[in-house]
Amino acid sequence: MKRAVVFAYHDVGVRCLSVLLAHGMDVALVITHEDDPAEQIWFQSVAALAREHRLPLLTPADPNIPELVERVRALRPDFLFSFYYRKLLGAPLLKAAGGAFNMHGSLLPKYRGRAPVNWAIIRGERETGATLHEMVEQPDAGRIVDQQPVPILPNDTAIEVFRKVTVAAEMVLDRSLLRLLAGTASLKPQDLSAGSYYGRRTPEAGRIDWTRSAWEIHNLVRAVAPPYPGAFADVRGRRLRLLRTLWLPGEDDCPGQPALLERQGEIYVRCIKGGLLRVIEAELDGRPLRAGDLRQTFGTDVVRLSS
Repeated sequence: MKRAVVFAYHDVGVRCLSVLLAHGMDVALVITHEDDPAEQIWFQSVAALAREHRLPLLTPADPNIPELVERVRALRPDFLFSFYYRKLLGAPLLKAAGGAFNMHGSLLPKYRGRAPVNWAIIRGERETGATLHEMVEQPDAGRIVDQQPVPILPNDTAIEVFRKVTVAAEMVLDRSLLRLLAGTASLKPQDLSAGSYYGRRTPEAGRIDWTRSAWEIHNLVRAVAPPYPGAFADVRGRRLRLLRTLWLPGEDDCPGQPALLERQGEIYVRCIKGGLLRVIEAELDGRPLRAGDLRQTFGTDVVRLSS
């Protein structure tokens, strides 16, 4: 029986750890994160799954401390896996196992780095996926074991795409694991020049730039829609959050300055390029924004917007 040490978090961590257990791997140690009380926890718990299966569990602040490296090395694992673990694993850890593999939420070499699902939506991609790859010291740069694409539909939000990527990750690991265990997996080097590296996002990165096109603004809204912090702007001293919009291609009959406007009982965003976005869900100063609220709040059905 092959032995593994697993670094994991989030839904992908839960599903991929479940795959290892279903294949009968000896999971000698699970390393995960303590949940951040300031973060909205909308995903499943790796710690809960590990406890359910009575697996040894640690939650170190730093996985690269010498004591943990020595503990992993002493277990003599055949494999080290990282499934949506949020810390980089240093060279001593990577060398402590016979092979080290990571599951990444994009079709590498595209969207290496942080928040790959969110970045793919922001950039208007129509496809993303999951990639199982060999871990090396450079993040997301190792040889590829296997990939599974999934579509990004024009009105998909980040959580909807992430759920597809979670299933893709489970599929990739399930069909690749036997080849990894047998030593027959064929690993393909990445062409890093064909992709880009993206950094982490912050809540401030959700600020809307009204000089962007309807498609670009829509992509930002859906990329940071709840449970993420949401896209926002300040309108006449009030905080507007756009939580969900509907892209209306071809609705380009309203050129002019960007504005919030009401038409036939619906709220729309008029964009400087690309026409209208229908507002499906929004908040103004933390309260739901509905049809009729524009005139009641601002005294007009057309509220101009500026960055």
